[in-house]
Amino acid sequence: MPAKNPRINVVLEKPLYQNVERIARKDGVSLSLKVRDLIREALEIEEDIALASVAEEREKTFTRRKALSHNEVW
Repeated sequence: MPAKNPRINVVLEKPLYQNVERIARKDGVSLSLKVRDLIREALEIEEDIALASVAEEREKTFTRRKALSHNEVW
């Protein structure tokens, strides 16, 4: 029976593998679930960095006189 979720094969250096294995064991989850969760966290961090970069660029062009007031927005 094929898996319902896509799979990825990853090769890790032994120390990295051992660290992930230790964390998974400590958390009482499978190695697969721990790697999935770590990837999810890493993607969220990458997204936060990208959004912060966009915000910094927008902040450079912000001027109070062109900004909408609270009442104008709502």
